[in-house]
Formats: sequence, C-alpha cells, structure tokens
Amino acid sequence: MEDEMRSMCTNKVWDLEEIPKGAKTVGCKWVYKTKRDSKGNIDRHKARIIMSFILKPSRLIIMALIAHYDLELHQMDVKTAFLNGELYENVFMAQPKGFVVKEKENLGCRLKISIYGLKQASRQSFDFKENIEDNCIYTKFKNGKFIFLVLYVDDILLASSDMNLLLETKNFLSSNFDTKDLREASYVLGIEIHRDRRKGVLGLSQKAYIENILKKYSMYKCKASPVPIGDVFGNFQCPKNKYEIDRIKSVPYALPVGNIMYAQVCIRLDLAFTRSCLKNLRVEYWIAVKKTLWYLRGTKSLMLTYRKSNALEIVGYSDANMAGCRDTRKSMSSYIFTLAGEPFRGRTQNNQLLHRQQSTLRL
Repeated sequence: MEDEMRSMCTNKVWDLEEIPKGAKTVGCKWVYKTKRDSKGNIDRHKARIIMSFILKPSRLIIMALIAHYDLELHQMDVKTAFLNGELYENVFMAQPKGFVVKEKENLGCRLKISIYGLKQASRQSFDFKENIEDNCIYTKFKNGKFIFLVLYVDDILLASSDMNLLLETKNFLSSNFDTKDLREASYVLGIEIHRDRRKGVLGLSQKAYIENILKKYSMYKCKASPVPIGDVFGNFQCPKNKYEIDRIKSVPYALPVGNIMYAQVCIRLDLAFTRSCLKNLRVEYWIAVKKTLWYLRGTKSLMLTYRKSNALEIVGYSDANMAGCRDTRKSMSSYIFTLAGEPFRGRTQNNQLLHRQQSTLRL
C-alpha cells in the first residue's frame, strides 16, 4: 500500500483541495493481489487504489478468437499504478483509507490523472478503440493487421495478428508506464494457459488455483467425488432450532463458496448449477460445499479448450426438467453455448464434460 501511495505521489496523480460546494466525491477502494507463478508459488504482493472493482473473467472468451485465428498472445504487468493520461474534468476522490492526511480530513483528492476504474479513464487509453460492451477491452487496426488489449487492473494481455504490431504496442506501453514484459502469456488471474499452435488448440486450466483452495480448507488429500452435487435442496432444510442455527454460524461458508464461484465463472462451467444451489446458509448446504470441493479434488486437471474451427459461430442448447424446484414446483431450465469448438453430442458424465464440450461459455 505504501508503494502504491509513493507511486501516486511520484506521478502527481492528485492534489488535496477543498471540495467545492455541491460537488460529489467519488469513492475508492484498495484491491490486494497475491501474484503467483504457474506453479502456485508466491511471486510478490501488490496493492492497488481503484475507483471500482471490475471482475469479468468472461472477457477471457477472447481466447476463442486467439485459437481460431492463431494470434500471437503476450502478457505485460504494470509494476506501479496504471495511470491513463491527464484529466480535463474536475473529479474529486475521497482520500484512500488508511492514508487520510491528519488535520486535512475534510479535503478531497482532485485527480489530475485518471486512475483505473474511473469512467473518464477509458478515453485516455493509447488511442485504441474501446469495446462497447466491455470497456476493459481495446482494439487497434493498422494496415490490415489488428491487436486486442485486454486489461485487468495491472495485468495486460496483448493478442495480435502481427508480431510487429505487437512489439510496437509493447514498446509504446513500456515507454509510457513502468511495466514488465512477461512475453508469451502462460498464467493470468489464477488461470494457466496451455497452447499447441501446431494443432490449433488453446487450453485454460485452474489446477494451481484449485490446489490452493483444497490446501486452504485441509482437503488436499480428501477422497475425490465423481459428481459435484447429488441432492435436491429446498426451504424444508432450514435450521429448525437454536442448535442448528449456532452450528451453521461456526462454519466458514462464504469464503469457500466465493472460491468455487470464481472457478465457475472463469472456466469450470460444470459447476454452474452447483454454485447456483449453494446460496443459503444451512447445514445441508455446508455439506454440499465440502462435496463440491471433493469433486474439484478429482477434476482439478480438467481444462476448458478452444480450438481452430471451420466456422466461428455460437451454437446454443437448452433443456428443462419437470417441476424440479422443491419449494415452488417450477421447472428448472439449463442452457449451454459453444464457440470456436465442436459442441458435445449426447449425454456425458460430469468428469468428462469439459473435454467433450470443448469451448463452452455460459451467457
């Protein structure tokens, strides 16, 4: 945090000024990251001040385009605060928590340079064209060649159809920001990237992330389960007495569910239904959480795979059961979409699902 504040001071990001009457102050928050290598070892600890916490691992769907068009894929890391150019509007930010200047608590930070997460920041980014649906994805076209820039706080992925354009962009970034060139991308946001360009295959794995989860909850050597969930849940399982209420309060329910959710929204789409069931604090649900971790123990090596295909098109399937909800007796529907890969055919076992579905995205 002190390194980040020193960076803000060095780059003269803001001035402490009296907040004008009627002006609104934008909040900020600290985001902490433990940078790990592909083996799960801690590389370094980082802290960032951002205007909002934007987590959209679904933007990794760009991997489908990388596999289909055989794009160059490199990665860069921003060592200090990622600053996006000068601001011409008056924007006041609250002083960062833990670093409020004594006897100046009533002052605000008038931003001179836009920091990550600020709405104005997207207009300051390297003359790239901002994606309408996701303002953390940028594109640039030059002489029939193109490049994608995917940004997540201080991680940058660069995917280009031309190596020269890629190097040109990297040189531009390095000359304007304190960055580290990680060359070909292999590990980002807890996701390992495995690629075989000769076969036109790109695979995404969270093996190291899952192993860390299992170690965290002392389930690294637990017995593997063949399915993530097998029970039907409903309100009839609510705690019925004070003993059951006190018992459920003693379990670390929210953290493992959050860990499972991150894996699910990134690449482990086979956990979508399971995660949707783990929404209530009940004894039976805690048992289901542990069973899901057992399932991850046995399937930690599964990968979401994209491959070069004959036609880049989205194909969707849907299905529903009959009155599957025990509380409302409504039917539960399911849907699946594939892109840049062959859709699965017929029914498959859960432990084979990711291999058979190829490139699947949950919309």
